[in-house]
Amino acid sequence: MGYSVAVGFPSGSGGRYASTVQAHRPILEPNPPELFGLMPDGVPVHRIVLDGCIRVAILTYGAAIQSIEVPDHYGRFANVALGLNTLADYIAHSPHFGAVPGRYVGRIRDARFDLDGVTYHLTPNDGRNTLHGGPDGFGKRVWRLVAHSPDHVDLALTSPDGDAGFPGTLDVRLRYTLDQTTLGIQITATTDRPTVLNLTNHTYFNLDGEGSGPIDDHELTLHASRYMHIGPDAMPTGALCPVACTPFDFTTPRTIGSRLRSGHPQMLPTRGYDHAFLLDEGLRPAARLVSHASGRTLDVLTTQPALQLYTANALTGAYSGRSGRSYRSGDAVCLEAQHLPDSPNHPHFPSTVLRPGDTFRATIQFRFSVLDGPAHAGTQP
Repeated sequence: MGYSVAVGFPSGSGGRYASTVQAHRPILEPNPPELFGLMPDGVPVHRIVLDGCIRVAILTYGAAIQSIEVPDHYGRFANVALGLNTLADYIAHSPHFGAVPGRYVGRIRDARFDLDGVTYHLTPNDGRNTLHGGPDGFGKRVWRLVAHSPDHVDLALTSPDGDAGFPGTLDVRLRYTLDQTTLGIQITATTDRPTVLNLTNHTYFNLDGEGSGPIDDHELTLHASRYMHIGPDAMPTGALCPVACTPFDFTTPRTIGSRLRSGHPQMLPTRGYDHAFLLDEGLRPAARLVSHASGRTLDVLTTQPALQLYTANALTGAYSGRSGRSYRSGDAVCLEAQHLPDSPNHPHFPSTVLRPGDTFRATIQFRFSVLDGPAHAGTQP
């Protein structure tokens, strides 16, 4: 059954948010999980839709966000998350589109770390390093569907002791919750042996709609005064540097494209942004992304200590996304709330160690809204 819905957005600082948008996306009756496909070994993958003022599709493959449909200033809905149409496409092509990588998102140098006097050797999959937990990380596995409703879905995954070289049996629980125009993510994990972990969501955003082209004109604010310095191999050197007077200074709103092609030495190894920023403690604003073309905005809040800014530098246009258009470098931006990469090898970084009896907890919120005034959204067609 379809009908129009008035989308009420929360009030913003300085009156920058529109109070109400008359949206015209059809609202569907709650649906049971859809069969999205079968893994090569026959394991089913399901798709669950959370429906409210915005609409979010979740896959049990990688616990991935497949799509986020959000209205612009005129109430026109578009999917602002890069994703793929079939399970076969995800298995063949996905660079963790919308997924929850693990056990350790980001890189661990030389695929090894020391913990309590023991050296653990991991499975390398990024040259000598381990990236996103190895070649068969959490973002490439089928999570268990525990519970679901029109506004939330609970997923779970158990990683056995020795998985990709990581110690301890790890039990992970993940909840996606849709509250008005906010998509909340709560992650918890426990272990039976001391281990390390780093978990986040890896959604690629384009507020003009996935497949619409570069995000150069997206305006970004980061609530971070320090970034993690990297070497020529794009691995952390251990230094945390001030952002002032560098292309990493987004403490005031800047368009991403104004610095994306900077010749700064820190930008060259990664061919764009693929850098971590250190945040303050507690649930707090971490980032704000604005498209003045569509009027859409995204605020990211988190309890995580850092945020990885990534401008989709590895996308090559070799395959098409949900819109049927190809994805190229710079066509999206990831705002990944997480711990710093390679933390197990840098004791002065915030700790990623989890011990028996303790619980890892992380909260991430994606809050969507629209800017005041039709001038922000261009000319009404």
